[in-house]
Amino acid sequence: MKVSEILKKNEVTISCEIFPPKQGAQLQNYKAIAAEIAKLKPAYISCTYGATGGTSDYTVEIADAINSYGVPAIAHLTCVSSTREKVHTVIHELKERGIENILALRGDIPTNTDFPLPDQYHHAIELIREIKEAGDFCIGGACYPEGHPEAANMNEDLDHLKEKVDAGCEYLTTQMFFDNNIYYRFLYKALAKGIDVPVTAGIMPVTNAAQVKRTISLTGNLVPAKFLSIVDRFGDNPAAMKQAGIAYATEQIIDLIANGVNHIHIYSMNKPDVAAAIMNNLSQIYVREQA
Repeated sequence: MKVSEILKKNEVTISCEIFPPKQGAQLQNYKAIAAEIAKLKPAYISCTYGATGGTSDYTVEIADAINSYGVPAIAHLTCVSSTREKVHTVIHELKERGIENILALRGDIPTNTDFPLPDQYHHAIELIREIKEAGDFCIGGACYPEGHPEAANMNEDLDHLKEKVDAGCEYLTTQMFFDNNIYYRFLYKALAKGIDVPVTAGIMPVTNAAQVKRTISLTGNLVPAKFLSIVDRFGDNPAAMKQAGIAYATEQIIDLIANGVNHIHIYSMNKPDVAAAIMNNLSQIYVREQA
């Protein structure tokens, strides 16, 4: 099923994200993780893409497994580190496997090459156009409520985002954020630019103190004082920090839903127990279809 159809429904949807293994020997274990998350009945599950090595191939394998578990799959596809030939090969394989949903991403610019090389992509919009031409896929894209790190300002970032939507992007998923007000302000600014596709709120349950430092260094996200207080108090107690991180993410999701945001995407980081705990906390708010 296409994600665009799921997001048209006037109901709460909660989806999850997993990542593929680095080694082929681990593939069955990762498929088992996907199966455990599928048992939670999320609206869909997305699988991230490794631009180097074999992990890009494992994305297709895991997305195929997700579909077999009865949950719609999204395969991430990044382009900036790949040739057009490689990208078209992956698109063809996704089509052959019956995977209808692709999250089109630029990806991180490689540091070990003179970017851009011949036959390399520059921006996600190029990939979106080529996926659109290649077949009947539902295409999603990423957005940054606090602004893309490489954009001069939010206005410039939203202009580029509007170009992606105009090129064929049917929905957007946000980068993680820890202050819901940032997301609400972003929605108003996006609508003012004419961006009217569904914008799914990306929530990261931070369950250990090291994640906070890593998240800030990688994304530059604003971390509210309220959350930093949780880390200061419970960061040295893994069990307490995990419980507090799950509670914080749950509180964010409840606030979002209470304010009319129906579509939530949990960056579950291959942790079925964390995803399950959040789902259980929302048992009367997110009523899943029973198998």
